[in-house]
Amino acid sequence: MPRPRDQKGYKRGVQPDEDEANAAPFGAATTRVYRVIGDQIPAESEADTLAIEEPLEIRIGFGPEGERQRVRLSVTMRTPGGPGDESDFELAAGFLWTEGILTAPDQIETIRHLGFPSLEGGYQNVVCAELVPGATVELPNLERHVYTSSSCGVCGKTSLEAVRTSSRFTLTEGAGWQPDLIHRAPVVLREAQAVFERTGGLHAAALFDTSGNLLVLREDVGRHNAVDKLIGSQVIAGALPLTDRLLLVSGRASFELVQKAMMAGVPVLAAVGAPSSLAVQLARDCRVTLLGFVRGGRFNIYTMAERVRPA
Repeated sequence: MPRPRDQKGYKRGVQPDEDEANAAPFGAATTRVYRVIGDQIPAESEADTLAIEEPLEIRIGFGPEGERQRVRLSVTMRTPGGPGDESDFELAAGFLWTEGILTAPDQIETIRHLGFPSLEGGYQNVVCAELVPGATVELPNLERHVYTSSSCGVCGKTSLEAVRTSSRFTLTEGAGWQPDLIHRAPVVLREAQAVFERTGGLHAAALFDTSGNLLVLREDVGRHNAVDKLIGSQVIAGALPLTDRLLLVSGRASFELVQKAMMAGVPVLAAVGAPSSLAVQLARDCRVTLLGFVRGGRFNIYTMAERVRPA
């Protein structure tokens, strides 16, 4: 699949002074704050780093040449990347795949930003994924309201049945995962979170192999966006299904995150926080191994415990 085309040289978010701009990593911006400790209110403010949150509209173009249709699918609140960064393209690709709109990973021909830089700096927050002519599109699989918050992608769904998308991959028992590798994964994820280190305001999704190696990590203000970015990077790379991989998320495990793991062929989903009852139910139905409270040398196995084996 051709690589998505980016448009270079844009700036996003809060416009800080030059020194502060140099201090903020991509995906972050700076502002001034008064740090109050006890009842002592400081006389002067100081710089603080924030995670950037901006809307992204995702569109899709499909159909034969001369009869192309373009549909507005969703608006989500996400953390944008910097110049040359493909995170918006990854987010769009992951969204299209995990929602079951695409029938094959190689259906995407190009993904591009729409519009030109504004006077204030920054591109319009719109991306369009153009599919190859003749691609089959499952638009009925997407029954959602246009707006999606950064905290919960499933909130826009009109019904539970609309999100119980059938995966195109069959999960097998696969390789065994040793507990010590699972214990180390959150530490590795935390150490690799560049933007979180400065802001404390981003979720992360990380992909590990059975040797405990960190393969991919993506950050975003929304858990579901971080997972879509990660899976989208693998859609673009032609790496699906993600057999013998563990997906670790920094927050809780929701129904939607289990669905996304299932759609990408991920056999093991681990969360630093708690799973929901519906997440456990879906994981059991789809034979996904679901781990929760993975931190401090402990974790709970909720489903498919046979994939976790001692050394």
